[in-house]
Amino acid sequence: MNLGLYIHIPFCRAKCYYCDFLSFSDNTLEKKYIDALITELKIYSKNLGDRKIDTIFIGGGTPSALQPESLFSICEAVEQYFTLSTNLEWTIEANPATLSPAKLPILKNSRINRVSLGLQSTNNEILKKIGRIHTFEDWQKTVNDLFEIGITNINTDLMFALPDQTLSAWQNTLIEVCKFDISHISAYSLILEDNTRLSAEYKSGRYKVTPEELDRQMYSEAKRILNTYGFRQYEISNWARDNKLCRHNMIYWTLDEYIGLGLGASGYINNIRYTNTTNLKKYIQELTKDDISYVIEEKNLDDMLHVIEEKNLDDMLHIIEEKNLVTMKMSIEEFMFLGLRLSNGISKDEFRKRFGIDIKSVYKNEIAKWLAEKALLENDSYFYLTNFGIDISNTVFASFLDPLITE
Repeated sequence: MNLGLYIHIPFCRAKCYYCDFLSFSDNTLEKKYIDALITELKIYSKNLGDRKIDTIFIGGGTPSALQPESLFSICEAVEQYFTLSTNLEWTIEANPATLSPAKLPILKNSRINRVSLGLQSTNNEILKKIGRIHTFEDWQKTVNDLFEIGITNINTDLMFALPDQTLSAWQNTLIEVCKFDISHISAYSLILEDNTRLSAEYKSGRYKVTPEELDRQMYSEAKRILNTYGFRQYEISNWARDNKLCRHNMIYWTLDEYIGLGLGASGYINNIRYTNTTNLKKYIQELTKDDISYVIEEKNLDDMLHVIEEKNLDDMLHIIEEKNLVTMKMSIEEFMFLGLRLSNGISKDEFRKRFGIDIKSVYKNEIAKWLAEKALLENDSYFYLTNFGIDISNTVFASFLDPLITE
């Protein structure tokens, strides 16, 4: 089984108008946060035994907004304390406005080999409307800078159904980005989250919500144009050239295990899902106590969360805000709605291997319904969504909740 590592950096230069992620534009606590993060990293590394890390993803926030010395400290600690796979995929998220020349040598001299750049649109006026702090020209320069230091595995995040965005503007964004020799594109429809500046602007009438028909047309154009330029769709919102799938995200989508480090980060180990506190000061305080580095010495990651509870290690319990056992029923639900996001769909054999039962014995009625409505297709090995199924995917996913099993 693969093992992933997620590291959360909650700082950014400025919060995008659509963003409701756990992030702060005030970085006055950056140094203390990095010290606490590295302490947490050391604790987990003690419990890995001989397991290797297969994928790493540093997300945020905006990791590239860190000071160079902070970025260096994280990379150094990861390489020093974890055993990394020889086939490691190590991604860092970056904003074209904050990946400065001083940080490029840090990337080059570390084992980071993949960068995920937030672009969203090639239209600078649209970028201003959604609070992005960079231009399309900044993105182009950053891509070229990364190629110069040998990082060619580059993802670019795009969004559609943005304020005042026309179909032709979206088509132009796709074509302009595809002209670059990047390996991966993620494309998402704008979601107006509560308590964001952009949501308030829509509610005030400043912008009109994109009609559903245009939203679906934009998604259809993404599939057409990206396919034309050599990108293969492997997940509802993700496309890759040369089979450069995001292996870290595949860990999530296939229910492999991963460690979550940092503020609000989640992990999944030995059928236990946990989430760290979202209180920044609490996170720092609990991880900078004098004896915290020595609280756990068992070298068994699978038992680590049980050990924390059994030993009543209050320091770690205060960091972990939530911890739940993932039951077989919950695993089946997640296997279905995450697996159906993938273009290959749900493997019948893998379902049987994981859960010891046939998929049709659990979801006979649901499968029959969606096959009849042409939202689902079946071959000898897989069930997978049709284009129509993708359009109504949330409804399809919801139907696979509450499976008929006895645990």
